[in-house]
Amino acid sequence: MVTARRAKPDAALFAGRGKVAEIAARRQAAGADLVIFDHDLSGVQQRNLERALGCRVVDRIALILDIFAQRAQSAEGKLQVELAQLEHLSTRLVRGWTHLERQKGGIGLRGPGETQLESDRRLIANRVKLLKERLSDLARQRDTQRRARRRAEVRNVALVGYTNAGKSTLFSRLTGARAYAADKLFATLDTTLRRLPLEEAEPIVLSDTVGFIRDLPHDLVAAFRATLREAVDADLLLHVVDASHANRPEQTAAVDAVLSEIGAENVPCVLVLNKCDVAGLAPGVERDEYGKIRAVRLSALTGEGVRGLRGALAERFPRREARAATA
Repeated sequence: MVTARRAKPDAALFAGRGKVAEIAARRQAAGADLVIFDHDLSGVQQRNLERALGCRVVDRIALILDIFAQRAQSAEGKLQVELAQLEHLSTRLVRGWTHLERQKGGIGLRGPGETQLESDRRLIANRVKLLKERLSDLARQRDTQRRARRRAEVRNVALVGYTNAGKSTLFSRLTGARAYAADKLFATLDTTLRRLPLEEAEPIVLSDTVGFIRDLPHDLVAAFRATLREAVDADLLLHVVDASHANRPEQTAAVDAVLSEIGAENVPCVLVLNKCDVAGLAPGVERDEYGKIRAVRLSALTGEGVRGLRGALAERFPRREARAATA
């Protein structure tokens, strides 16, 4: 890892020439064939860096998109990732490679037809249009399903949180479903919905959503907007936080920023402090000054404290008979 401080990024290389030379020397000494920048690079910066370093250069957005492409399982997830990749690629089709340069023609002529650059742009634009149409159809299907749940008076509770916070493990613990869970970034890309069995609560459907990350690429947020609507239209958000992580406040703020971007900042939310066994916290429920449940400490892996979360959901969405008895 190489770090540097600059007042502002270099327009041509992002890092200064001296720092780029240092990176090149480190790359050659290590025999590395890839350099990753934990920042967004312009197309010009990426090409200049590849020439200077003599190897492939990947920026933060491209890395996240590559990881998403590996994780996508459902047809919808694959469509969303491909759309984000194409929209990211379309910004880099400017004098990028020699075969894209404008072909020469005679006086008053454009040349022997469409240039490679124009052809690539047209093909990408056509594919983007097709993907958006397919995703729009899937979004309408999701809206129809949500309206059906509303008519059936089913409560929608969505799990949100930073990637690798333990959402899928908690989802499996609560619903009994075998949701895929792994100790890696973006193990879950496809929203999964399951009924949450709680005898003392109204009917609840729990949704497991894609994990967030700081500086999530806007193209990715846009591509996954249909999936993220489960969070926007939820009756309650369970914001799952890795209580043992050193950067917990920054991760919490990053999730709040994405929720604000998709329009879910006003949805009621309960904080779920997961991995409390690793963090050395006792499982339990935290309430605010009005007696409302503000946070639940638990371990999705061991099951400690999960009963407290079930009780919190039952308290939030009590059955009609229970509401009538307390009225």
